[in-house]
Amino acid sequence: MTISTHVLDTERGQPAAGVRVELYAPDGTLAGDGVTDSDGRIPELGTGAGGAYRLVFHPPSPFFTRVELEMQLADGYHHVPLLISSYGCASYRGS
Repeated sequence: MTISTHVLDTERGQPAAGVRVELYAPDGTLAGDGVTDSDGRIPELGTGAGGAYRLVFHPPSPFFTRVELEMQLADGYHHVPLLISSYGCASYRGS
């Protein structure tokens, strides 16, 4: 299993650079972490066996200080983006 992510600031209509993201493995250990680049991306956040992973985003928002997603990931490549604005967020399974 390989996972990548990107963060888009939908309020400003641009990528969100400088967002810290952590990936936690099914056993709760930190499996990867990084900071989004100028395009809002982390091309390879982590790798591991399939299972229930948690992605934790720390966006620059006056409301959200932490956005956490728990996903069941099988073997293969996964891309999980976060769309964020000051008072709203959404995610989806990317390709």
